[in-house]
Amino acid sequence: MSRTYDILGKVGDEQAFRQEIRDWLAEHMPRNWRTEWQQVRGSALKTEIVKWLEARRTVGLGTPHWPKEWGGPGLPFSYQIMVYEELSRADAPEVEMFIISLFHTPATLFEHGTPEQKDKYLSGIIHGTDIWCQGFSEPGAGSDLASLRTSARLEGDHYVVNGQKIWSSGAAHADYCLLLARTDPNGKRKHDGISYFILDMKSPGVEVRPINQITGEAHFAEIFMDDVKIPVANLIGAEGNGWNIAQSTLSTERGLLIFGEVERLARSFELDGQAARDTWMRDVQFRREYAALYGELQTVRLMIRKLLIELEANPDKASPTLPTYIKLTWGPFLQRYTEFLLRAEGLETQKWQPAIPGTGHSSRLRFNDFLNSYGWTIAGGSNEIMRNIISERILGMPKG
Repeated sequence: MSRTYDILGKVGDEQAFRQEIRDWLAEHMPRNWRTEWQQVRGSALKTEIVKWLEARRTVGLGTPHWPKEWGGPGLPFSYQIMVYEELSRADAPEVEMFIISLFHTPATLFEHGTPEQKDKYLSGIIHGTDIWCQGFSEPGAGSDLASLRTSARLEGDHYVVNGQKIWSSGAAHADYCLLLARTDPNGKRKHDGISYFILDMKSPGVEVRPINQITGEAHFAEIFMDDVKIPVANLIGAEGNGWNIAQSTLSTERGLLIFGEVERLARSFELDGQAARDTWMRDVQFRREYAALYGELQTVRLMIRKLLIELEANPDKASPTLPTYIKLTWGPFLQRYTEFLLRAEGLETQKWQPAIPGTGHSSRLRFNDFLNSYGWTIAGGSNEIMRNIISERILGMPKG
């Protein structure tokens, strides 16, 4: 018989709070979920994720980073960190299909949405009804996002949108899209004249084309918009203020999201070493490489911890440069580590297998993890652009 859990009632006692989460996860985490989720996609995968989210929601862990007024538990930031730390340590499934829904959309609407927009859209997220995607990047506006050319022209009570977006995660299954479009092409700066909209993905004129990846998956997609009508009520914030609002959206990637990703890999890193005690760990050179990679991993973890401490103290005064360094350290490290495991474990691991949703970069399918690691070369801004930002804005070097 299942016991009754009171995770939120343990707030104030960190040890008891952690233990209650651990006990609940030990009893309620889906059994053999990696094997089962590896076999499902599309609506079947959504059903499994929603079941897991609903189980978490019953004990206050569905949206641990949300405030009480919008259905969350209102946890202090330090307790939010503990939640995601314990989920990672327990190897609980990630909710990849709902990342934009659970993080990016609420971060945008909490701060900039109207009461009507919050009432209409947030409940669908909490209960897993709606999936959201993000329509930011374009073929000619990736790292230089402010160069976007998708246009939105006001006509009466709606905007008419034309353009193309690319690299939109989960767009093939999305119900709504956080969309950036240019409403004024004559702004003094390219950052001016950009507005922020909620796009219903079922609107006439919207076409989604999945992008097949080297792993055989199609996590990303292109979005084409041909005279798509978006009601004025779906404008978030003031017209022309989209660039500033987008910073609220993107800020979600700076904290708990990257924290959970790295903590999950740290757990996998430890398991890799334990499993290799009688194989490649016996090789001196492999041991040296593993130890060096361990040092790099701890560097990334410490930088993220520092950022989280700053965010907890004052989100508005957290380092604007630290996320750039984290991104430039994490991506190359992930590529080196996954390549190391391919070499160390040999040809047996160098084969294609169906991806395991919900595992991030820690599926332990060596070839898949290696191939997926290269997404970080461009995710969040290409490494080349990030290095330019460091040299010009942080170090004060002249533009090349």
